[in-house]
Amino acid sequence: MKRVVSVSLGSASRDHRASIELLGERFEIARVGTDGSLDRAIAMLRELDGTVDALGLGGIDVYLYAGAKRYALRDGLRLLETVKTTPVVDGSGLKNTLERAAVGFLQDDLGIDLRGRKVLMVSALDRFGMAQALVNAGADVLFGDFIFALDLDKPVRDLAEFEALAEKYLPDACKLPFQFFYPTGKKQDRPPEPKYPEYYAEAEIIAGDFHFMRRFMPERLAGKTVLTNTLTARDVEDLRERGIARLITTTPDFGGRSFGTNVVEAAFVALLGKRWEDVTAADYQRLLAELRLRPRVVEFASTTTA
Repeated sequence: MKRVVSVSLGSASRDHRASIELLGERFEIARVGTDGSLDRAIAMLRELDGTVDALGLGGIDVYLYAGAKRYALRDGLRLLETVKTTPVVDGSGLKNTLERAAVGFLQDDLGIDLRGRKVLMVSALDRFGMAQALVNAGADVLFGDFIFALDLDKPVRDLAEFEALAEKYLPDACKLPFQFFYPTGKKQDRPPEPKYPEYYAEAEIIAGDFHFMRRFMPERLAGKTVLTNTLTARDVEDLRERGIARLITTTPDFGGRSFGTNVVEAAFVALLGKRWEDVTAADYQRLLAELRLRPRVVEFASTTTA
């Protein structure tokens, strides 16, 4: 049996464990939150290093992508460099493969024609594969990174403009504490503070990281399709109550909820028996094909808009 643990800067209230089987191999997987404490996360990673088959870094990115460029976050590197023996991942490898495939799933399996569809991408930097795939499919994408990470009313509607802004601002921004951009710890348990309703209202599809999405989420999201990542049962019920028509999570259901891409990527690395830096996109694509992993789809109501 292989053991995979995700050490997350997120709230411990979202912790979860599951036993699964992948290609005939049994896995015990767990997500453990440190309530936003970088020091606790470092201590836990040191304790687990060498005792498990793979580690995931949750609630934080090590690398952000825009176009062909990769940017390293200072705090993410601190966590990554803490681990000396066990393979450790942040989910970015799968975001550039699994989440691109999820956009194809919308078109090919669900029959959603994305051409001209209005999509609110709450943060493209941590899910550039998904954002780029949506643009390539012809969707009308609003990049909300400034809005949802920095609370600045600066919508960006052009991919080239987004990449230019990333190149301008990210080298300095990556040196700041990660909590400056992203809700960690108990902040993940706070109720949404509705803001910028016009961007939610105009979108047919709301896509990207759920915590960014939730931060300013309005009371009603009637008829929307939500394409996101890690959700608890409580999150799913909250979205249902807000009136969404369809929920799609890019990672499958494991033991009653979707896990983050870092958990699935850690399991993949454990299956491959490679160091993270040696794993290629082709490796991930091969496993995705062999495992036939499909996004989780929950239909709440019929809709003609998305």
